[in-house]
Amino acid sequence: MENYPGNTVFQHLPFNEPPLWAREAIWYQILVERFRNGNPLNNPTRQTCDNALIDPVPDDWTITEWGHNWYRQEAWALKTGLDFYRTVQMRRYGGDLDGVLQKIPYLKELGITAVYFNPLNDAPSLHKYDARYYHHIDVTLGDDPEGDMVLIQSERPEDSATWAWTTADLKFLKVVQTMHLNGIRVILDFSWNHTGTNFWAFKDIIENMDASPFKDWYQVEFRSDPLQNAKSMHYNGWAGITSLPEFSKIRPGTGNVHVNHEGDIHGSVKAHIFEVTRRWMDPYGNGDFSCGIDGMRLDVAEHIPFGFWRDFRRYTRSLNPDFYLIGECWWEEWPDKLMNPQPWLRGDAFDAVMHYQWYKIARGYFAEPNDSVSLKEFKVQMTDIFSKYPAYTQQAMMNLASSHDSPRVLSAFFNVNKYKFRCKPNEDANYRTDQPGEMTYKRVRLFLLHQFTFVGAPHIWNGDEMGMTGADDPDNRKPMVWPDMHFEPETQSNFSDYKYTYQPEFDKEMYEYYKALIRLRKSDKAFAYGDFTMQHVSHNDKILAYVRENIKSEYWILFNVHIEYNEAHLPFEKGNIIFQIHAEHMNYENVLLMPPYSGVVIQRIKQ
Repeated sequence: MENYPGNTVFQHLPFNEPPLWAREAIWYQILVERFRNGNPLNNPTRQTCDNALIDPVPDDWTITEWGHNWYRQEAWALKTGLDFYRTVQMRRYGGDLDGVLQKIPYLKELGITAVYFNPLNDAPSLHKYDARYYHHIDVTLGDDPEGDMVLIQSERPEDSATWAWTTADLKFLKVVQTMHLNGIRVILDFSWNHTGTNFWAFKDIIENMDASPFKDWYQVEFRSDPLQNAKSMHYNGWAGITSLPEFSKIRPGTGNVHVNHEGDIHGSVKAHIFEVTRRWMDPYGNGDFSCGIDGMRLDVAEHIPFGFWRDFRRYTRSLNPDFYLIGECWWEEWPDKLMNPQPWLRGDAFDAVMHYQWYKIARGYFAEPNDSVSLKEFKVQMTDIFSKYPAYTQQAMMNLASSHDSPRVLSAFFNVNKYKFRCKPNEDANYRTDQPGEMTYKRVRLFLLHQFTFVGAPHIWNGDEMGMTGADDPDNRKPMVWPDMHFEPETQSNFSDYKYTYQPEFDKEMYEYYKALIRLRKSDKAFAYGDFTMQHVSHNDKILAYVRENIKSEYWILFNVHIEYNEAHLPFEKGNIIFQIHAEHMNYENVLLMPPYSGVVIQRIKQ
């Protein structure tokens, strides 16, 4: 494919180094079900949602209108007698791959170069970490859900030679091809740790018990009851969730799963995962990797032994040396201790991780929440977490502020809670879910300037660039506020101790600010590959400053996150202000007087 990013010429970097495209990436994460409904004919049904939750889907369940007031329960939901946070998990809005295809021009205009899709594998839930089939895209994302289900039933899932291509599969390949033609890489999210109870192998165990050929795939125990002349099965679910049964692990010894551990996944499971991986990397089996995905985001990575990850990297890199692997390595002890991801970043497992560690420090400084950090702490902690890795790993880290698993950035800055703790109304009745005030917007804009000028690849959770708000999961998964969509006014949750009404709508000003930041990021490779050094420029220790530089240029990035004016004393006389926020009339001088909540980027050309 002539216009494939990188022009299909692999860079043959060392095995332990991430691909260059990932170091230059501007990431955009898409949860397809909430992105855009491009084809109402493939909308989810009670059948396609069956067994997604412990609570059964009501008989009168219907799809929810795109502009529905988020916290207002539908008529069918009210009849259940269950609270909002139970019934909201049953909601479907009908977002699909046709909707993604329609908005690829939007992504290109924004400046996106890489898309990370939440799981698209066939599954009954909206999040799709409860796979029915790894080797198929969810049937509600194609053109013929009923026909696709019939086609899938004609296969023997354990035998890849019988695998067919559904309309949903082919639609996804069209998305990948179109993304590539527009200069956008694609990675796909998978969980190799667990499936759903609808997964084909697990269903066989339910039906055949210990006579199933797949009985060793899961951590299952069979018990006989002579009085009832029956057998029962007992299994481990991820995090104790029975709808997410875990695969068997070969793990020497015991210990904390939240630290690195040796071992492997059961051999037959591993072989199946490798087959699935090759299918999406090389869909036509001809070695043309421009037709397949460019990488994977790997869910709950710390729960899977290192023996598997080493083999997985060797396998994917043997096929495509430009393939990018990014792991989720988040908590060691929630909510007080983040995991040290260093063991997964030694060059034999992942290229990078989702960099929650960076965000916790950055939010602590720019938002000044209850777990705030001082300027001195910011410099020390930020330098420390990056110094653990070689430069190429630092550059490939995915610097994310929000996602499907955490509050949207505006809501995270509007509230002062500890990071990822008591951050939705049913956990804290005073958690603010309404539209933030101007002070929050000022702080967020400064933080975003930091995100797009610092080391690591910046990430956008779909909708943040539209100015969307949202508390923690599931409130961060509202449908996108496209300009051509009309929304009902949003009112507060029944759990909230306050009332409000505001109109959700596309924030053009925020969108244009993101575009400007992306243009700045792309203007010089120094922002992707340059070194960073913290600087001391203020006598009262009130100005954050760091330098990004390469052979030709150096960029001084300065922030005043305080309510008063503060001076920055710079060690040079000439410089060109190329970007400023909340400081429109600022002129460069050796002593720079920075207004409240202002930021500036100064370029110096090296002689």
